[in-house]
This record gives sequence, structure tokens and C-alpha cells, in this order.
Amino acid sequence: MADMWVGVNGADEALRQVNAEMLGGARALADQAAAQVVAIVWGASAAGHAKALASWGADRVVIVESEAAPAPEAVARTLARLAAESAPAVVLLADGAESRVAAPLLAEALDAPLFSDVVDIEAGDEVFFTRLPYTAKVIERATAAAPTVVATVRPKALPVPEVDASRTAEVIAAPADAADLARIVQSVARAASERVDLAEADIVVAGGRGCKGPEGFAVIESLADALGAAVGASRPAVDEGWIDIQYQVGQTGKTVAPSLYIACGISGSIQHMAGMGASKCVVAINKDPEAEIFAGADYGIVADLFEAVPLLGAAVRERK
Repeated sequence: MADMWVGVNGADEALRQVNAEMLGGARALADQAAAQVVAIVWGASAAGHAKALASWGADRVVIVESEAAPAPEAVARTLARLAAESAPAVVLLADGAESRVAAPLLAEALDAPLFSDVVDIEAGDEVFFTRLPYTAKVIERATAAAPTVVATVRPKALPVPEVDASRTAEVIAAPADAADLARIVQSVARAASERVDLAEADIVVAGGRGCKGPEGFAVIESLADALGAAVGASRPAVDEGWIDIQYQVGQTGKTVAPSLYIACGISGSIQHMAGMGASKCVVAINKDPEAEIFAGADYGIVADLFEAVPLLGAAVRERK
């Protein structure tokens, strides 16, 4: 069977956990099919990640030489060009804003089926991809009889593979062509933060319209700091300008799947639930006992967040 490819995020930063998760999934597929796992990574510092990628299961690391992170269109063009030479069986990308642009373009270029927001991959005579559409009200398990399949994988959906430091990988350079260079992003602006990345956080404390303003998110951040958690937000809070869009969770924001999600002052719209519905445990804090968020919560606290959240933070700090 043809090789399994993984497009690696964050070449010029610390590698994200989702890269390990995708490589573990690709490794399981490759072992079943007696194939190889190929990791494709961009950026000036990409070569420094080869050892880590090999330890997670990569047999070959293809380094696309570029001075900066490429635009999603450039990622799609590069992968399509490389795939035309090697015809991989599966191409995995981490689900997110960039891959939602790159993956459809790649699938179109390869005339390949696309499975988005995959939460499980099963190896066998056929490769099955599991999705949870309609805010997880439906479980979809699908396959496709095609030479190449493109899929985006939800962060924290697949297990992290065990690290095998003895593994090595062949490292190959693949220069970016002129078309790619024309679309490369020169810089990416991010708000500085010492907190864990929202998409990969094990605990998320999120605020919504009930925060009433930017000052309300100081309460959210205080609890997040006590728990070592990431901060999230609903779309109304972002639209009001109370917090940056990078913290938005939901259908038009980031998809998260933490062990614990604490929703503070969030009504629980279907759009927000689409982004955090895979959380293992949901605690909702809302002063409206009829708020929709309680229907999807494991634990509910009917209270004003400005009273309840500081009490939770104090209790956490006392236990620590």
C-alpha cells in the first residue's frame, strides 16, 4: 500500500501535540499496510524537529525549505506537487482554520475525497474515518475507494503514541517552488501568553456574554491561572471586543476536547457546543437556570459568575 503522509504544524515553534497524535494514527495505518509514514514540515527550523517526528513514528521527514510559515494555499500546492510524484494513500492535516482552507484545495487538486474533523481512524482492509457531525448528534464512520484520501484530524481526538527515542528517519529536502514563495506569510502576529495552547489544553475556562466586558475576563483568567488552564470565549464575547478572536471556541472558532471545560456566563448556543461538545466533563456556571448550556453540562452551578468563579479559584489555590 502507498505511504501515509502527515502535514506537520508549527515548524518554527515547539511542535504541537496534535502532530504526535496524527503520526501515531498514521503509524497504525502504515503498520497494518506494510507502508511508511512520511512527515512533511515547513520552515527554517524544520530540520530540528526531525528527531522528534521520528520518535513519534515517522520513517521519512520531508523538509520544505522556506523562511517563514506558508499560507494555506501554498501548503495545498506543495502537498499536491509532492503527491503527484508519490501518490500517498492518506494525507492527514490538523483540523483548524488553516487546514480548512488547505485541505479542500488539496483534495480538489488530487481529485481525492475529503473527511474533515476526524476523531478516529481505523486500520484494516479499508481505512475508516469517524466523524461527529451535527454537534456530535450523529456518529459517521466512512471510507472511500480512492487512491488518495485527505483528512483533517481534530486535536486531542487520537491517542498520543509512546515515544521511541531509538527510531530514526530519513530526512529529505524539498525546495519550495516559485508559486509557493509568492504566497508565503512573512510574519504571524500572536498575543503573547504563557498559558497552554487552547486547542491542546487539558482544562479550559471559558467566558461568554455573562462576563459583561473585558474586566469580566480577568475573573476567568484568574481561575485559569489557578488551574493551569487555557482561556476560551464564546463568539458574542469576541464580537463585543472583550477578548481576542484567537480564544474563540465554537463552530466559527476553535474546536477543543479537554478533560474539563468550565463554561462561565455562556448561554450554550448550538454553535458554541459544536466547538466544545467533545469535552469529557463540562461544568456550567450561569445565573439563568434555563440556560441551554445546562443541558450539555455534567455539573451545573446556578450562580452569578462574579461570585462563583472567585470562590472556585480560592478553593483551588487552597487545595494546592
